Amino acid sequence: MARNVGQLIENTHKMSVTEMRMLRWMCGKTRKDKIRNERIRGFLGIAPIEDKIKERRLTWYGHVMRRPPAAPIRRCLDMQVSVGRRQRGRPLKTWIKAVKEDILDLEIRDGLWEDRVAWRARIHVADPDYVGNVL
Repeated sequence: MARNVGQLIENTHKMSVTEMRMLRWMCGKTRKDKIRNERIRGFLGIAPIEDKIKERRLTWYGHVMRRPPAAPIRRCLDMQVSVGRRQRGRPLKTWIKAVKEDILDLEIRDGLWEDRVAWRARIHVADPDYVGNVL
């Protein structure tokens, strides 16, 4: 399991490549056929895995934020863990920093998580529409 979000980003890229390999295999196509990824995704009606991961991360964030402030899971968001000295280089990207970036990317207003229906509608990643029966 990845220890920080930087490793998760690298793993997400690997999952994306593997996912496209599987989708091409499902369609009976190879990279030599020179069919764009978007066209294959549209044909199968599957959203990119990065978007689905972002959606699940924000779903969990909304769930945690709707808990009472005294709940243990909510208190963990503000917890600072310091074990010895930090390694050299850039600080590790945390889960909450990744969530904040996702919120900025989707331009979600602060406090929207309080309304579960509006939150889910805003973070939902729709699968692409069917673009035709020929690849």
